[in-house]
Amino acid sequence: MLVAIALTAVMSAAAVAAHRSAFEDVEDAAALEALAGNPAIRTLFGEPAALDDPGGFAVWRTGTALAVVLAVWGLLAATRITRGEEDAGRWDVLLAGRVPVTTVVAHHVAVLAAVQLAAGTAAFAALVASGASARGAAVHGAGLALCGVFFAAVGAMTAQVFASRGSASGAAVTFLGVGLLAKMVADGVPALEWMRWLTPFGLTALTRPYDGARLGPLLPLAAACLALAITAVTVSGRRDIRGGCLRPTSGRAPRLRLLGSVQGFAVRRTLRPLAAWSAGVGAYYLLIGVLALSMTAFLTDNPNFAELAAQAGFAGLGTVRGYASTLFALLAVPAGTFAAVRLAALAADEAGRRLTLLFAQPVTRTRLLFDELTAVCGGVVVLVTVAGLATWAGTQAAGADLGLAAALAGAWNVLPIAFLCLGAGVLALGWTPRAVALVGSLPAAGGFLLKVLADSSGLPKWVAQLSPFTHLAAVPDAAAHWPASLLMVAVAVLATASGAVGYRLRDLHV
Repeated sequence: MLVAIALTAVMSAAAVAAHRSAFEDVEDAAALEALAGNPAIRTLFGEPAALDDPGGFAVWRTGTALAVVLAVWGLLAATRITRGEEDAGRWDVLLAGRVPVTTVVAHHVAVLAAVQLAAGTAAFAALVASGASARGAAVHGAGLALCGVFFAAVGAMTAQVFASRGSASGAAVTFLGVGLLAKMVADGVPALEWMRWLTPFGLTALTRPYDGARLGPLLPLAAACLALAITAVTVSGRRDIRGGCLRPTSGRAPRLRLLGSVQGFAVRRTLRPLAAWSAGVGAYYLLIGVLALSMTAFLTDNPNFAELAAQAGFAGLGTVRGYASTLFALLAVPAGTFAAVRLAALAADEAGRRLTLLFAQPVTRTRLLFDELTAVCGGVVVLVTVAGLATWAGTQAAGADLGLAAALAGAWNVLPIAFLCLGAGVLALGWTPRAVALVGSLPAAGGFLLKVLADSSGLPKWVAQLSPFTHLAAVPDAAAHWPASLLMVAVAVLATASGAVGYRLRDLHV
């Protein structure tokens, strides 16, 4: 919670500072107009508006990213503290008293909404403190808060519909992905601009905080938040405790495939989430490939924006191979997060007492952990390979010069960071199992944010050196940095070994 609020404030202030350092001596209206009209820029980063204003630039540069961060935190927190806590049995005594489940759910949704409002207030305060207009900052902060509240309500709703936390989180994340993709399409295709009204990300963009500051689009968003929250609370009272509105069919024939061994079961339970993650990542990188020529041509013609991108840690965007290298580095974030989430699912199974009977059999915890790690490692490799293939397919469709081998090399180059996330997740599983997802995501998500902030804010060089992204070579535009990659893998192995020792020695959480 505190991390999300602090991140919202820091990124907003850093974007204002970056605008001043990049444009204080530049009066290039033609370049700004070209930026607003370029379809690749609009698709990837949203429609630019009021870029001559520091606040407008900050909203364009960080608005969608912060909305996604708050949305992901909100929906995952909602499924964790509602469906997750209920499934783990920690609500049993509470619900056995006079407090109905509707009241419990309503109070948790209210707390989540309050956190999102605090994050929006932090963005407002950071923009105003940095010198941006207060009116635009207020509209922007309100949009961020409502977007976060919307997806917190979505998470609370899916937690009532589905009987497991994994299914509820997966459905909510899918809804988020569809909404984000709809906004990207609406931004890039003028004929489909109306699609912005169908997604909370599009509605927040329509407010244009520093170009009119329109409050109208926030009204349907606020109404949708209220309707979803009320529906979630109402539905919670019409289902069984520890159950969902959707009940599994009882007459379905048993599906026994991959249930003959622990390793087979580890693979089986990884396949479905891997398919969902691969679909989302593949769609994004297919779009990245299709837009390669448009993006590189724009940055070649407008070196000021190429310099600005380099200050934010996105150098080399002027060529197709450099463009691919830069955006492949971002692949480490979903790949590492996937590994962390899968290990968090193992920790949740332990907390939910679903492993107790298994460990009563001749199956050691070391064996189970090894099998899970093997399945997750395989899933990570598949995920980044799908991204490489999708990027290559997109560039081929657009006529860009990027070979299949180069695309796969760029995608596989991020594997050391993903393995760092895997090692950090195992370390947390062994010693702090309630923080597996957070600690496991830290090398990728935290490392990337640290590098961006260090590059944008002029922090000392040693700060950027703490991020693994600093030591990642720009493949395929450059040769792989094998010493750094091998060192990251070695650190991942040591963290995994330490976590395995802790996992074997500590008591089961039952």
